[in-house]
Amino acid sequence: MSSPAATTVVVAPPRRNEWILIAFTIFTNLADAVMKIALPLLAVRLTDSPALVAAVAVLMTLPWLTTALHIGVLVDRWNRRNLMVGAEVTRIAAMAVLLVTVLTGTTSLPLIYVVAFGLGVAEVIALTSAASIVPSAVPRARWQTVTARVTAMEYLCNGFLGAPLGGFLVAAGFALALGATGLVYVLGAVLLLLLAGQFAPGAGQERRSVGVEIKDGLRFLWRTPLLRTMALLIAVMAGCWSAWLAIIPVYAVSGPLALSESQFGLLMTAMGAGGVVGTLLVGPVNRLLGRRWSMFADIIGSFLLVAVPAVVPAAASSAVPVAAAAFVAGVGGTMWTVNSRVIIQSAVPNHMLGRFNAASRLVGWGLTPVAALIAGVLAQTAGYRVAFGVFAAVCLCLVVPYLKVVTDAALTIADQR
Repeated sequence: MSSPAATTVVVAPPRRNEWILIAFTIFTNLADAVMKIALPLLAVRLTDSPALVAAVAVLMTLPWLTTALHIGVLVDRWNRRNLMVGAEVTRIAAMAVLLVTVLTGTTSLPLIYVVAFGLGVAEVIALTSAASIVPSAVPRARWQTVTARVTAMEYLCNGFLGAPLGGFLVAAGFALALGATGLVYVLGAVLLLLLAGQFAPGAGQERRSVGVEIKDGLRFLWRTPLLRTMALLIAVMAGCWSAWLAIIPVYAVSGPLALSESQFGLLMTAMGAGGVVGTLLVGPVNRLLGRRWSMFADIIGSFLLVAVPAVVPAAASSAVPVAAAAFVAGVGGTMWTVNSRVIIQSAVPNHMLGRFNAASRLVGWGLTPVAALIAGVLAQTAGYRVAFGVFAAVCLCLVVPYLKVVTDAALTIADQR
């Protein structure tokens, strides 16, 4: 008599994982936003050179170009929760070192640069791991809901709360800002330790050289038409956003709009407000119109973001339509982000999520510094209208490839993988 076949019981991840990931997103994004305010202001204490101060922001983003692909391999080899904890420990150590130098009066620009780069590397590790851990931490039926909530917290904490909080803490003292931020990172690490599940990907997968595994991630991206097109589309849209962000301060404050600094602050919150609203709309819009048209809203929003400043009159009253365009861009950006993350989680094998996320973000975000430079040169030599108008025209060119490749059939196939 043959024995009955063994039954494999699949245990769903506990519901608390969702709230842990959301809480981690809140705390870490608040702390990151504070540091993006505090580090450049700390550099201003030591130099009045715009180039030397701008180098802080450059070094915080440079790891996306220099380390992302290699970190993607690590995310597919090592326990993803442990990598996120390691990123938090790196941030805590950076805060501790910087705090000691502030208290002892020994802060230097080279140290600030090292801390900025270290925080940038930690951000790459944390974001790539966090984007790859959801399928292991959350049941598939909850992916869109959790992704929408996480995205909402990213917009809320970076767009609304983080920058004002950073300004308040710095005004109260750099020691307080660094100490509070370090404590928030500690809290984030503790939260990650409460996650339950198996977060080591690629069990039984053959380990090859780092170079070969990087090529695997790039090859998977390039050979999947839907994902390749999405990465290229976001590269152009991110470039438009980068161009807008690069020249909107001078355009709004010392340029045609002639806004006060507080009015400019309100203008900038419009995009964050749109992002929060977008997370509330993405579910209903997906059900009503489908994911394809929900994501198309990002192309519309990105176009309006750069087109409106190109055509409105040079007057303070034009701040309203400019802010409205930023709001729509925020709505569209969130709807794209939520849907694209769910598509990637469905279409990409779990053991390759780290490499794929790193490769797609490298492609998607790699043009942002170039776009910012082009926008600045155009605004300086040809004027704001030309600078914004060029990027609006580029954005319009996305409509045809989007409608041709991002079809309902392609999205259905991705969801079924």
